[in-house]
Amino acid sequence: MKILSVCLGRPERLRGRQYKTGIYKHPVGGAVLIDEEGLVGDAICNRKHHGGEDQAILLEGSLTLSWWAQELGVTLEPGAFGENLVIDGLDNRQVCVGDRFIAGNLVLEATSARIPCATFAAKMGDPRFVKRYTRAGRPGVYCRVLAGGAVEAGLPVEYVPYAGAGVTMPEMMASFGRKLSDEDRARYLAAPIHRKLRAALES
Repeated sequence: MKILSVCLGRPERLRGRQYKTGIYKHPVGGAVLIDEEGLVGDAICNRKHHGGEDQAILLEGSLTLSWWAQELGVTLEPGAFGENLVIDGLDNRQVCVGDRFIAGNLVLEATSARIPCATFAAKMGDPRFVKRYTRAGRPGVYCRVLAGGAVEAGLPVEYVPYAGAGVTMPEMMASFGRKLSDEDRARYLAAPIHRKLRAALES
């Protein structure tokens, strides 16, 4: 695996909306530093729902984006889904909480699935895109930064699967807002899930 694209956003007004968003990401050339808050210089406009240590990086697999390009019948440029990194050869459906991505000094750990929102649907120009994205079961992957470092397109990526019981990204999205069985709840809590989800499951 390798990094295909590194994408940064700046505050831009969302089409048909009054507020600005950082969802419009664009590929950049050269090295970009990633610290515990994400890509240095990346715009995060709504910190209530985006960003933070457990959502520092949103990554997409090239295989998932290729599937979407065919499904939508369009060419998807890097950053089209608001992602920070595109990983070559990765299928989002195979990623579990706790899986790690190592690129140079950078170490990322998957924490949660991307849950689509109205901003994402508006960016895609389809008010029904939230339901379409959910049905597809190929969510983007949020990661925390265990070790920061500089990254750029072409940098090799080592993929290290989580050693414990798996909680996949599609499963996380499908279970969002639903009550888990005792067995599934214990499995989720045993994995290094997003702290907000952990707090909800422990309450």
